[in-house]
Amino acid sequence: MVNTFKIYKPLLRATMKLAGVRPQKIEKNANNGKKPAVVFLHGFVGDGILTWQFQVLALARDYAVYVPDLLFFGGSSTGDGRRTVGFQAECLARGLAKLGVQQCTVVGFSYGAMVAFRLAELQPELVESVVATSSGPVVTESLSRECLDRLGFPTWSEVLLPDSASALKKLLEIGSFHFPRLPKCVFKHALESVRVKTHS
Repeated sequence: MVNTFKIYKPLLRATMKLAGVRPQKIEKNANNGKKPAVVFLHGFVGDGILTWQFQVLALARDYAVYVPDLLFFGGSSTGDGRRTVGFQAECLARGLAKLGVQQCTVVGFSYGAMVAFRLAELQPELVESVVATSSGPVVTESLSRECLDRLGFPTWSEVLLPDSASALKKLLEIGSFHFPRLPKCVFKHALESVRVKTHS
């Protein structure tokens, strides 16, 4: 059977290219032009473009849109052993500087929102404003337990790292407004794609 996820990603990349969004490895300086800059930071599942595809397509004409893959997600990697939110923010700041971004609005979802707050703390002259959603950096234990009970998961690791197609579907439905109805095989293929990338 054909993995629908492996077909969709190249189509999505082609659509982004038509909208003027290009992937770029940050290895040299670049100029972001005169449009206001918006940086989208993804959560703990997927990569930047998959998370923000609709927002990117809506804003790409009027804004300089940046959609980085945070370290250890998508196509982003490092040999450095640090795994902190602060390290993510430091690397992001260096990458944006190399791209010529001097001021931006940072939009973060879940883990990405935590990185956005840390980036704003580290680089107040860079971050003009932060838009954060689905992030709980100051959640108490009782509120955390109540949220897990309502979501129907025993632990946060089972929410953030789904190990079945039904768990992934539930996670995406939780984090989306009117998530489209998709066949179960799409979620299965998405998990298979992530596992292959992780183990290769």
